[in-house]
Formats: sequence, structure tokens, C-alpha cells
Amino acid sequence: MTDTIWISSTQDPATQEAACVLGWGTTEALITPEATLATARDLTAAAAAAEADVALIRSLREDIHADDTVIAGMLHAVRTRRALPTGPRAALRIHSVAGAKTGLPYVHITRGSHKAELDPDTAREMAGHWTEAAVAARNDVALRRVLGDHPALTLGDIDRIFGQLQAAHR
Repeated sequence: MTDTIWISSTQDPATQEAACVLGWGTTEALITPEATLATARDLTAAAAAAEADVALIRSLREDIHADDTVIAGMLHAVRTRRALPTGPRAALRIHSVAGAKTGLPYVHITRGSHKAELDPDTAREMAGHWTEAAVAARNDVALRRVLGDHPALTLGDIDRIFGQLQAAHR
């Protein structure tokens, strides 16, 4: 990846609900925890699909001695039969790829003009970070509400506490 992609828990300033900030290069976007979890789900699924596609290609080449035209047709048929994810839409466009020349599995991710290619382990690791951010966003909002019920704490106090918590996690 040429640009760094990151995800962090936050609170939507307009609604005070849980949210996540997605940063990629100089671009930032506010996304829901549901979209964040959907992205984690799709990253994990794409990593597994890319690995399965590579195994299928190897098996068709080595065990059945199929030519590349037959392999391409079978791979297309298998991919069209895979169930599409249901539920919230992911924040990234995610595709599993089997490298035809390299024989390696990849996960392609895009958002707007940003593009990256990940190996499956990196995609799974990224999915873990996205899951953690979504869970943290929900927990942070709940904690802010609880702390807000204490009259001794001002909104500024609560913001400082969260600033210190976020700094500790970096």
C-alpha cells in the first residue's frame, strides 16, 4: 500500500452515536460501526476465498491437467455461485483475487481513488482492527453516557479522558 489506511473509534458529532473514522492517505470518512463490522466480515471472507481459488486453480492444473481456458470458466462459475454478503454494506470495495501468474492469493480493496492489494493474512489482521474499532466505538459511547451522568464531570473533562485513552492506544 502506498498510503496508510487506518480505522478508529469515535462519536458522530451530529448524532452523538457510535461511529468510526476511516482514514486512507489524506482522506477521512465517518462510518457506522455496522459498516465497519461488514468491512471486517468481507475482508475475512475475501481472504478465505482468494486462498480457496488458488487451491482450486492448482488442483485443476496439477490433478486434472485442465488448460487455462477451462480453469477460467470453472473459476468464474464457482465465484458466481458464492453467496453474496447480506446485511450492512462494507465501507470498502473488496475482491478476492487469485494471481494467475504468481499463483498467490490476494485481496484487493478500494475506496474512491484509493486502491491496495493485501495478502490474505494482512487482510485478516486488518479485519481484526476493524472489528476492534467498531466494538470500541459502541463501548466509548456507552461510557461517555455513563460519565455524563456524574455531575462532577464536565463535557471537557470527559473529552480529556477520551483523549488520554486514545493516546494510550496509539
